[in-house]
Amino acid sequence: MVRFLLGWVAWDLTASAFWVGVVASLMLVPTFLLSPVFGITADRINPRNGLLVTIALQGLVAGFASSMAALDQLSLQMLLVLAVALGAVSAAHTPIRLALLPRLVDRAALPSAIGFSAIIFNSSRIIAPAIGAWLLTVTSLSLTFAAATIAFLGAMIMLGRVTGTERATTVDHSQSFAQQLRAGVGYLLKAPSLRLVFFLTMTSGLLGRTAIELLPAVSGQLLRGDSATLATLTAAAGGGSILGGLLVSRQSGRLGRLFQLVLYGLSVAALTLLTASLWTSVWPVAFAIALVSLCTTTIGTGCQALVQLSVDEAFRGRVMSLWTVVAMGTPALGAVLVGSVADTLGFAVAFAAAALFALVAVTVARPKGRRWF
Repeated sequence: MVRFLLGWVAWDLTASAFWVGVVASLMLVPTFLLSPVFGITADRINPRNGLLVTIALQGLVAGFASSMAALDQLSLQMLLVLAVALGAVSAAHTPIRLALLPRLVDRAALPSAIGFSAIIFNSSRIIAPAIGAWLLTVTSLSLTFAAATIAFLGAMIMLGRVTGTERATTVDHSQSFAQQLRAGVGYLLKAPSLRLVFFLTMTSGLLGRTAIELLPAVSGQLLRGDSATLATLTAAAGGGSILGGLLVSRQSGRLGRLFQLVLYGLSVAALTLLTASLWTSVWPVAFAIALVSLCTTTIGTGCQALVQLSVDEAFRGRVMSLWTVVAMGTPALGAVLVGSVADTLGFAVAFAAAALFALVAVTVARPKGRRWF
């Protein structure tokens, strides 16, 4: 809900796809700098305890935004500060969350667990925007941020009841963070199959994830819509994500099948975005966004499963943090680039360029993946 609200406020203040892209990117850019550090932390600690801290910090960001909105101090500058703060906490939250899941299920069940996790995570893309849009209509921006704060508190209470997440670690605590980070990067560079998965994750970030991050601008620029229109598109994205997570949840631990699923997802998403010049009314756009979101979730959860199934336990937190850098950081760059092109040439041209890049990436990756998966 907090991301939805920040995106809506950015469009409401500026009516610019560029500034919506900037806000989206600022929620993702800290990933580049901070996720590797927290990946090392995830290898050292019980990830459940780390998540309790990051959820509490996200609640503080939402609470502060509520206070600023109540005081009518939520300017563009303040919005940028809040986006950076939320991005910094998310940079810690994501690698720690990814390190927790393999401690709760065995290897054979991991793809299904990742898929169901995606279903639960992306259900919020339907429920949260709908609640957020309704609260914006019947109450105020301040109270809507306050509701998000309460939701974070509830998440902390539920997570506090999870047990059995302690596990012995093989990490050498005598090494510095820098030494452990170099070891993690070295491990990744020696694994060509992992490098290929990282490349496909980056391609998805520039393609589908960027389109989802720019939904406030798509709603405003293409459809001349209001908060209800944005909620409809965001809900469509959430629905597509749920279907994508369900698709991956039906998979086993067969690496070759997961890899082919990722390639199919990239191809369908690219072909869908090539139709952007035909997007003129709400429901066709909602259908296209749902399809792109389905593919993006399939790609993301598929790539995550490929990495989780391939990495050694001792390097899991560090490699997953580097994967997070790519998965969350690439859309930050894409949102600014695509948003800038969209402001100048329109979304049809911007999305077409990203789609063509993705189709080339699929062509290059297919023969390589057949050798390694």
